[in-house]
Amino acid sequence: MPPVPDLQARAPATPSVSGPIVALLAVACGLAVANLYYAQPLLHLLAANFSTSSALMATVVTVTQVGYAAGLLLLLPLGDLLERRRMVAVVLVVAGAALGGAALSGSLVMFEIFSLFLGTASVVAQVLIPLAADLASDKRRGRVVGTVMSGLLMGILLARTASGLLAAWVGWRAVYVIAAVVMLVLALALRMLLPEDPTSSELSYLGLLRSAARLALEQPVLRQRAVLGGLAFAAFSAIWTTLAFLLSGAPYHYSIGVIGLFGLVGAAGALCASFAGRLADRGWAHPASIGFAIVVAVSFVLMLLGRTSLVFLLAGIVVLDVGVQGLGITNQSLIYRLQDGARSRLNSVYMTTYFVGGAAGSGLAGVIFSRFGWAGVCSLGFIISAALIAVAAQHPGSGSPALDQV
Repeated sequence: MPPVPDLQARAPATPSVSGPIVALLAVACGLAVANLYYAQPLLHLLAANFSTSSALMATVVTVTQVGYAAGLLLLLPLGDLLERRRMVAVVLVVAGAALGGAALSGSLVMFEIFSLFLGTASVVAQVLIPLAADLASDKRRGRVVGTVMSGLLMGILLARTASGLLAAWVGWRAVYVIAAVVMLVLALALRMLLPEDPTSSELSYLGLLRSAARLALEQPVLRQRAVLGGLAFAAFSAIWTTLAFLLSGAPYHYSIGVIGLFGLVGAAGALCASFAGRLADRGWAHPASIGFAIVVAVSFVLMLLGRTSLVFLLAGIVVLDVGVQGLGITNQSLIYRLQDGARSRLNSVYMTTYFVGGAAGSGLAGVIFSRFGWAGVCSLGFIISAALIAVAAQHPGSGSPALDQV
């Protein structure tokens, strides 16, 4: 099969990307992806506001992640085709509009419609990560991607804390209004400060999508890492989708502000992101992947005990986030080495699978929690973890001498 054609005029990678640019990209990724998670600690509050059940309210998370998966599949490959600075600004404006619509929603149906568009627009975070990889040198790519991913992961986790605290203080609608303003400010800042990124392409948009599909067929490492990512995020989403329901009921009976603070506990796991990137840079990705998969499995044992014990619950959350985030950094550090000029398409394949897994995990968890409670959700997580370990233990050849050593 002939190689997938590259885009020709992407600006060359900067040998030593500056620290401020890496920091800007990390902050931008965190703020953009946070949009996907503001609803999670508010689900029981939103259920009461829209007069619906916890199981039906949990579908908001699934709808948002489906929108994100659609954006990853249909929009993210455009990062290999369009000038990314302009693309990022436009998509952030769309995200701001969707957040404003969610704030004004008077029904669950309208809230879910705007959540779908919000999920699609939040894909901008995944446009920025390949940009960071392009700016980094080969020797520092894992470290730079790890740093930017740390910002993204902190956004995922701290979004819950910010959302819970703000909702307790000024109401849930204000959470979405403030986030909308942040998106518009961020669009302006990135448009002004990101380096110019001119491109020209030999591919049409449909050709770009076809080439992404061909990458999935041609690259066994990409396929394996996409499956690992999807399974890991399914386990992650199963817990975070149902955690608010556990914490708002017996024996905890926590307020919405306290529930939001649990995001700070999970954020401790983001500290392993740079460490995981260094492991990949040193060629230890395969054993590290198995180790992180085992860590995910252990977390569900702890969280099962956490049904009535806060200590075990907190420990389980930290351990889960360490495992999922470490595995995610390892995955992306590897796939970005597969083919220069195609990193947005590689990321599209990987992250589409990642968030399809997340949507499946959150959807299943909502149904299982309503029927079997927390023990059912932890059992689901342990089953997913077993599959995760089995896939991580495989070591497919990549066709790349550099990657065959990891």
